[in-house]
Formats: sequence, structure tokens, C-alpha cells
Amino acid sequence: ARVGVSVRGVVDVGVPRRRMVSLRLQKRLASSVLKCGKGKVWLDPNEINEISMANSRQNIRKLVKDGYVIKKPVTIHSRSRVHRKNAAKRKGRHMGIGKRRGTANARLPSKIIWVRRQRVLRRLLHKYRESKKIDKHLYHSLYLKCKGNVFKNKRTLIEFIHKAKAEKAREKSLNDQAEARRNKSRAARERRAARLEEKRGTTSEKVEDTPQDAPAAPAGEGEKKKKSKAKKAAA
Repeated sequence: ARVGVSVRGVVDVGVPRRRMVSLRLQKRLASSVLKCGKGKVWLDPNEINEISMANSRQNIRKLVKDGYVIKKPVTIHSRSRVHRKNAAKRKGRHMGIGKRRGTANARLPSKIIWVRRQRVLRRLLHKYRESKKIDKHLYHSLYLKCKGNVFKNKRTLIEFIHKAKAEKAREKSLNDQAEARRNKSRAARERRAARLEEKRGTTSEKVEDTPQDAPAAPAGEGEKKKKSKAKKAAA
């Protein structure tokens, strides 16, 4: 029996205390068998004596099968609040001036913006060239313009392509009209030359058909002779 002296000096005679059994070995073996940490191992406090007798992994497996040793379930750590916060951030909440810790270029580098823009524009040019909307010459000139920072987005590039194609079609129509006018004037000149040649041929035939008579005296010579004779007679 345990005999002790209390603070007041009264002798305390009580029930003898039971010595606590150490289960460090069993806990280590159980963590190895269950493939978890020692903190996740639960030992049945009502079966301490039987658990303390287990000194091998085989005995621990038997205790696990009997339900005296259990692997504790995973502690629930809810992420619902985090998901709500992230959804709000995607809408732009909680992202004001006071929440920003880096410079604008550090948060989103200008090089990344440039690379994204170039990839978008070059992808569009490649698609237009494959679908025969633009030829290889226009593709090359637009590629260099994209590299030279001429187009700030895809919309401006598409507008430029439409304008370039319209201008090219207009020039082609003007060239075709000019070529048609040249052909028409050339044909008119040829017809006029043919008519003149035909007229010259007919006149030469008429001249050959007329008889060759003595040349007639020029008009007015007889009157001149008469006047001269009258002057001589008066003298």
C-alpha cells in the first residue's frame, strides 16, 4: 500500500498506483505497418495489456485486423474559404493598390506581353496564308511590320489586311482599265491606218485609168495678151 503525508500532515493511505506501460515500440511498428506517422496511430486504451505483448510486425498486423490499432482519419482542412477568395480575386476583388507588392513590370513583365502579342499576330498570319487569303509577298511584309511593332492587336492587323487587299484590287482594276483603253486605241489606230491604205490604193488606180492630154493653158493668159495689144495700138 502507498503511504504518504499530505500538506496538512495527515497520513494518506490509498490504493497503489498502476505503473504506466510504455507502448513506444508498438507505436513505431504500427506506423511502419500502416505507412503513416506515429501521431496517426491510435491504440485502444482498453486493450493495453494485449497491445503491450505485441513485439513484432506480424502481431501488430493481427491487432490492426482485430481493430485494436487504427490509423486515424485525415484531419479535414477546409479550402472553401480559399476557393471563395480566389474566385473573388479572379473578378478583380482584393487586388487594389494596397495589395500589390511588386512593380508593374515585376508582376507582369513587358517581355511576356510582347511575346504573347507576337504569337497571336504570327498565328493569324500563318492561318491566313494557309487559307490563301493572303499571298506569300503580303505575308512577308506583314510579318516584318508585326516585328516592327506596327500592330498593337489582332483587330488592327485584320483591318490593315482588308485595306491592303482592297487597295491591291483597286490597282488591278485600274491597270486592267488602262490596258483595255490602250488595246482599244491601238485597234482604232490600226483600223484608221487600214482605211487610209485602202483609200490610197483606190486613188492610185483612178489616176492610172485617166487619159494623159496636152496641158491646158493657165487661166487669164488670153485676157493679158488682149490688153497688151490694146495698149500698143493706143500708143
